[in-house]
Amino acid sequence: MIITNECTQRVEYLSQTYSGKTHDKKVADLEDIHYPPGSGLKKDIGFQGYEPPGVHTLQPKKKPKGKELGIADRFLNRLISSVRIRVEHVIASIKRCRIVKDVFRNTKKGFSDLAMSIACALHNFRISLRHPVRKMPITSYYR
Repeated sequence: MIITNECTQRVEYLSQTYSGKTHDKKVADLEDIHYPPGSGLKKDIGFQGYEPPGVHTLQPKKKPKGKELGIADRFLNRLISSVRIRVEHVIASIKRCRIVKDVFRNTKKGFSDLAMSIACALHNFRISLRHPVRKMPITSYYR
């Protein structure tokens, strides 16, 4: 499970690796993540029912059977998906390291976690080179 900052596109949290059969919500519950109070969490369908305390969550609405979504729900889904695409770009950037994308055949304990953390660190390093922290301009005061 990866938590990213939507503005900086940095990986802010990486959980330990779990087998592919483990459900997303179960991973989130097992990790017991603490969020800053008042923060926002935009989640996908895999986290249905995950509501951490003190956090504002947004999740896309599903279309009811035999009916259409309302205009407000469609607009909200578009806003959520515009953030979701940024998260997908972060995941694609992490998967540039093929060791993360391909079948991992190493059986040493903890090695898959190490490979994933290195891939996330490389992504954050690429982002820091692409968008360096801007220094405040020095202003001069004239009398």
